[in-house]
Amino acid sequence: MPKIYGKIRAEVKPHWLKTRIQAGEAFAETSSIVRRHSLHTICSSGRCPNKAECWGRKTATFMILGDVCTRGCRFCATATGTARAIDADEPRKVARSVALMGLRHAVITSVTRDDLSDGGARHWAQTIKTTREVNPESTIEVLIPDMQGNFEQLETILSARPDIAGHNIETVERLTPRVRSSADYRRSLSVLKYISGRGFTAKSGLMAGLGETIDEVLTTLDDLREAGCSILTIGQYLRPTAAHWPVAEYVTPETFEYYREQALLRGFSYVASAPLVRSSYMADKALGSCKKGKKDRIM
Repeated sequence: MPKIYGKIRAEVKPHWLKTRIQAGEAFAETSSIVRRHSLHTICSSGRCPNKAECWGRKTATFMILGDVCTRGCRFCATATGTARAIDADEPRKVARSVALMGLRHAVITSVTRDDLSDGGARHWAQTIKTTREVNPESTIEVLIPDMQGNFEQLETILSARPDIAGHNIETVERLTPRVRSSADYRRSLSVLKYISGRGFTAKSGLMAGLGETIDEVLTTLDDLREAGCSILTIGQYLRPTAAHWPVAEYVTPETFEYYREQALLRGFSYVASAPLVRSSYMADKALGSCKKGKKDRIM
């Protein structure tokens, strides 16, 4: 059994969470395009530590349906409150951004819009369709909310035929009511099961360091596989502000590797598990792995 590093004071991060951005020519070119055209990506606004690597691989993540979420999850830095009206031109803006950045793989996510009668499903579908029409050579991955478990809304999104459809489980079942606002662990599993049951590649993400046990993580892996999930990301939870859920522990790289090995043994096609991994990390590589039908080897 791997060693958990222990409970370190949250303000003192271990050395493996400190990284330097190594920007290559592709990253510099993409950064310049983003600045010149005032493009919005979660990579930048979320201060993702993997931005240089992903932009260098010509992949990026966009958020739709505004920047205010109707839920208030205790781990998330996204603003919560009364959401604004939907920007009807957003699908075109996302499609244009993908084209300008020359992306091979585009990831689209959104805030949760429980205030909308369809949860934003029709807007989701239009964004996928428009992005594909403008960028026929690019692959599209979506990271969707739970749509309150409404399969009709899920079907509306899936009808636009994304290459990967993801929904994050975020944490283990015991912590879900305390960490995720208005969310339900079993409902999230049902969303993933619906996605995989419709023949789509299902993806999910899990945070470590919220106070879960190793056994609880392994149980979550079993639950995700039973739901048909084939791509998984696992990364260290980092507290956005003092008002958010505290970091319980910093999980060692060895433990993340153990989780990766255990996930692969359970049949996941691709697993990215390391302290700095985020939901969209190596998204294009994960898709390529699934398309080839090859299981990532345990190193």
